[in-house]
Amino acid sequence: MKINKEGYRIIAVSSVCCLAIWALIYYMLQVQEKNWLLILLTVLLVMFWGLIVSFFREPRRIKIHDSDLVFSPCDGRVVVTEVVVDDEYFHGKRLQVSIFMSITNVHINWFPVGGLVKYFKYHPGRFLVAWHPKSSTENERTTTVIETPGGVEVLFRQIAGVVARRIVSYMKVGDYVNQNDTCGFIKFGSRIDILLPENAKLLVEIGDRVVGTQTPIARIGHFENIDDEVVEE
Repeated sequence: MKINKEGYRIIAVSSVCCLAIWALIYYMLQVQEKNWLLILLTVLLVMFWGLIVSFFREPRRIKIHDSDLVFSPCDGRVVVTEVVVDDEYFHGKRLQVSIFMSITNVHINWFPVGGLVKYFKYHPGRFLVAWHPKSSTENERTTTVIETPGGVEVLFRQIAGVVARRIVSYMKVGDYVNQNDTCGFIKFGSRIDILLPENAKLLVEIGDRVVGTQTPIARIGHFENIDDEVVEE
């Protein structure tokens, strides 16, 4: 299993902490000869450490390049599909799709479309639960807008949740990015909003489970002279 680079430090620190806690428990319980409790706590520590390691796993995925589609930028569950008014960039109505990532999901983020990064901004903020409607505008978040080769602008937001305390983004304005390449990471439970043209054809419903880079969430139109391709990592 490959581990994402964002997890190296956290895994190392958690390993040291778990070993220190185990050594302390071992010393205290050996004196009292409570071996059954030592075994139980050891299992719980190993499970906790394993959960942290699995959180930063980096799956091997087939990269699908299709300029006609918007792919899910993350693993998770669709929690919002509605028309909203965006006041940050578009200043008008857009179709919003929101995906919630639980603590058990892979938290790598991928570009839902390819093209030119037209806008990027980091917003400090609160840490409401990620499924709260106000998390889109009040939580710590980043906003990125990509213009596709066909001239369609797609906005997506990385949103921190009540547990997530750090958002990592790899893009900057002026970059040309490829669809389904890695764009960042949100550390522990969080959410991503995607804002699409109001007339985009929605391909998912609330409650659907989606897989990053693999599940198309909307169709934004077909553009001539754009070749679709499938690339394996």
